[in-house]
This record gives sequence, structure tokens and C-alpha cells, in this order.
Amino acid sequence: MTGNPNRRILLGLTGGIAAYKAAELARLFVKSGADLRVVMTEAACRFVTPATMQALSGKPVYTDLWDARVSDGMGHIELSRDRELILVAPASADFIAKLAAGLADDLLSTLCLARRCPLAVAPAMNVEMWSCPPTQRNVQRVREDGVWVLGPGSGEQACGETGWGRMLEPRELFDAASAMLGPALLAGRRVLVTAGPTFEPLDTVRGITNLSSGKMGYAVAQAAAEAGAEVTLVSGRTSLPAPAGTSRVDVLTAAQMHREVMARVGATDVFIAVAAVADYHVVGAKSHKIKRGSGNLTIELAPNPDILAEVAALAKPPFCVGFAAETENLREYATQKRRRKGIPLLAANLAQETFGRDDNALTLFDDSGEHRLERAPKIVLARRLIEHVAGMLAGR
Repeated sequence: MTGNPNRRILLGLTGGIAAYKAAELARLFVKSGADLRVVMTEAACRFVTPATMQALSGKPVYTDLWDARVSDGMGHIELSRDRELILVAPASADFIAKLAAGLADDLLSTLCLARRCPLAVAPAMNVEMWSCPPTQRNVQRVREDGVWVLGPGSGEQACGETGWGRMLEPRELFDAASAMLGPALLAGRRVLVTAGPTFEPLDTVRGITNLSSGKMGYAVAQAAAEAGAEVTLVSGRTSLPAPAGTSRVDVLTAAQMHREVMARVGATDVFIAVAAVADYHVVGAKSHKIKRGSGNLTIELAPNPDILAEVAALAKPPFCVGFAAETENLREYATQKRRRKGIPLLAANLAQETFGRDDNALTLFDDSGEHRLERAPKIVLARRLIEHVAGMLAGR
């Protein structure tokens, strides 16, 4: 939150062992100069004491809907009215369920329901609790209601199990809040992002695809939305939820992605092509399952449309950003690709170092040279990319 002191944040804590991380998060906020207010549920007080959070925030901590310190007895109104952001970290499965259903039976859930400012939650729970259908439905519902869902991450959990459900680290949450409260670098801009792999059918059950997880494209869409843009995400098949503040269009094949992009690009200011689009499709894909034979199987491949090149060649193209995943000669191949497609900016990395991972390293190539972004979580790199894009747009 450097450069943005005195931002007014309400930090909410719910019950869970990850509440210990909220102490470090509070310290980061206060150190940055933020005006931090803390509200805790009764369950949260079982893990971290209000005295700890009061010492770190330098302000009284609120836990009771009927707190007599609020002069008019309306803590659920007064405590949030001057806040610019409410961040609930950790957010338990129970609390997310309350948000999804609009329930309000304690101070924190009530003030979230009565808020006027943005709300973000950082889920923290056991891997099985996170993956169970009711929790996934509730998370999707709160996203649809405009709540920012930050994480969770994957890793070793306090219960001894490993998997998704681990709360993001305090620095990651601090950086996310900083991005939300920072200058709206792309305010008023319409951004179109492609993400994920495409799938080219061979028959009704088989096809050709690639190892792209879609994580980088979804991170770019999230970062653009955080920067104030109106974001449309055209996505191949992934298991990722659409980032808050974005509109997702699902596709399967490269031809479908081409069609959806071309239908929208005329009303787009920035086009960021992150998707791993298949270069070829199968000629004469079968409408039935191909049976195993005794000999070789020969298939014919034909080129798919080059979506990025076609968009860049329009009479009035949007600002185009390409991505290149190479396996060798990164600088040479990325430079050639940027020039061949005629785009102002290209982000490149080594495919073997990024597919399926939560972190990445990028090198940005533009007319002024190359700019190295050291390895970091993909959302961090996505925010830096968006900052670079915004700087180039401002200089036009």
C-alpha cells in the first residue's frame, strides 16, 4: 500500500487456525499507514485474542453486535460506513455460507450485509471442506454477488492433510488489497482476455489439447478488473472460477474462441491473448468414437485461425498484448513473434517452467527493449503486466 497511506480498511476474522496469519496481515496494514479497524467473530477469539489484534491495530477491537461503545447501538452500520474495503481473513466455510445466503447473526456478518464498500474474503478451511459441493456453490454465489474471493492456496494444512483450502499468506493478501485500493489504472477501459487451452476433437470422446491450466490468463483478467477495467474473459476448458468483476465466455475449440473474440473485439480497448490456442485442428473429425484397429491411424491437420494476428491486423485494432510459451531461445523467438504479429507488447516465458504452476517468471518485449519480471505468484506478475500496459497506453 506504498503511496496510499491512511486507507481505511476493516479486517474481519472468523474462526480457524489461519487466524494467526491475520496478526501479521494487520501489522503489514498498519506499517503501510492504513487506518485499520478489526472485527472478530466469537469463534475467531478462540484462536487469536482481541488483545493481540488491538495491540497490532492500535485501535479497539469489536466482537459484539450489542457493543455499548458504539454510541447509537448500530455497530453494523457505523463500523463500516467510513471504510474503503472490508477484508475477511480468514473466511471460514460457515461464514462464506452466511454471505451466500444473506444471513446475519453476529456483528461481522451483519456489517458485511449492510456495507457500502467492496468486500473481499480469503477462504481458509480443510481441503475436503473447500472441495465439497455446498462450499463450491456458496463461493460461486458470493462471486456472482460481487465479492472478491482471494485464494485459497494449496499446500500443507494444520490438520496434516495437503491440498486446496490453505489461506493465502499475509503478504499476498496485503498486495491484493493494495491493488484493489490503488489507482484505477484501466478505469473506463474495456479489456478482452483469452485464457486456458483449446481442445480440437478427433472424434466424440478424443481430441488434441495442451497442458495449459489457464491460471495466468485468469490472473491477468483479475488484475485488469482490479485496475478498474470492464473485463470479458474468453476461456477454454479449465476448473478455475471466473475472477470477481469479470464476464466469462466458455469455449472449447480454437474456432469457437476465434468467433467469440472477433464478435467482441470491435468494442475492446485492450486485447490480451493469454490462451494456449491450438495451431491446428483435425480435418474430418468423426461423429462417433473411432474403434481401435490393428494398424496405424493417420489424421490430417489443418491450420487454425491466428486470432492475435487477425486482431492486430484490423484497421483500428485495440492495444494488443501477446503471450509466448517457448521451450528454448526465448529472446529470439519472442522478438520474432512480436514483430511477425505486429503487436506493441509480448510477454514470454519458458513453457516447462510455467504450465500448471502457481508462480511464473515473465519477460516483456516492447519497442523500448525487454523487461524482466522475476519469478513470483502469477497474480503478482499479472498486476505488474497490467501496470506496464497502463503505462504504455498513457504514453500513446
